[in-house]
Amino acid sequence: MPEAAAPASIARPDGWQVLKRNRAALIALGFLVGLSLIAIVVPQLLPDELKATSSASFVPPMQNAAETHATHVLGTDVNGQDMLYRLLSGARVSLGVGLVGALISLCIGTLYGMISGYAGGRIDGVMMRTVEVLQSVPRILFIMILIAALDDYVKEWIDGWRLAAQARNWTDLAANISEVKAYSKVLVMIVSLGLVEWLTMARIVRGQVLVLREMTFVTASRAMGQSPVGVLRRHLLPNLSTIILTYLTLTIPAVILDESFLSFLGLGIEDPAASWGSLLKDGAQVINPLESKWWLLVFPALLMSASLLALNFLGDGLRDAFDPKSGD
Repeated sequence: MPEAAAPASIARPDGWQVLKRNRAALIALGFLVGLSLIAIVVPQLLPDELKATSSASFVPPMQNAAETHATHVLGTDVNGQDMLYRLLSGARVSLGVGLVGALISLCIGTLYGMISGYAGGRIDGVMMRTVEVLQSVPRILFIMILIAALDDYVKEWIDGWRLAAQARNWTDLAANISEVKAYSKVLVMIVSLGLVEWLTMARIVRGQVLVLREMTFVTASRAMGQSPVGVLRRHLLPNLSTIILTYLTLTIPAVILDESFLSFLGLGIEDPAASWGSLLKDGAQVINPLESKWWLLVFPALLMSASLLALNFLGDGLRDAFDPKSGD
């Protein structure tokens, strides 16, 4: 049975051309791609003495540490670790948490919003009232409760895998699993952030579905006997893809900010692992009027601010290019 095709006006094929004319969005995209590649590649290329702790605490930027005979471009922290290595390692964690948490919220919010908008009527009303109730709950408090409740269980689960690997004499695997234990709070945090950030995405998707379901191609598909799942998957989801991508880039900064705030409070990643929030916490602890270790606070703050600004510029560019309600 032939399927009705979506009209070309819904897909807005000129959206990418609009985005290419947005210089700020392209610069932001280049910055984010470059930062991601640097954060993945450069830490692997740094010498081992820069990755380990040492007695060379609080070495200022661009100075040589007498203990390690190595030049620390961005200085060292309280444990004598190179700040460049810590900063790039923190970038991997913060950007990774932001991306994965946003993807979880995207999947939940998209599915929830599509079902609510397509069903309509009482089902839509109940689902939207549920969203409003959940939005009234302080999300940071909710995340803190989840971290406190689930962190010990996650650590026990990781220990179980480590003991199982040791029982089979898989020494290397057991060592790798032990390193993962430092990220137990991050694993809980990623899931928690994904569970609270989907509410806005659900409302946006639901609003778009309410418009699209009245379009001729959707009406024709239903008239030809296509199931609701088929209509959602084959017709509505493709027309929502650019909107979803746009608001994904706007959700990532929110997740990164929440992760940084929780890590700043000591509820996030644990030493020796690092994120931008934990680095800011470490820098704030050593700032004093007598002797300021400014590089411990300035460099993480600058990189985090630049990344969040780039994500917002990219999200605004995508929204201008693909959101039907935005002008070109």
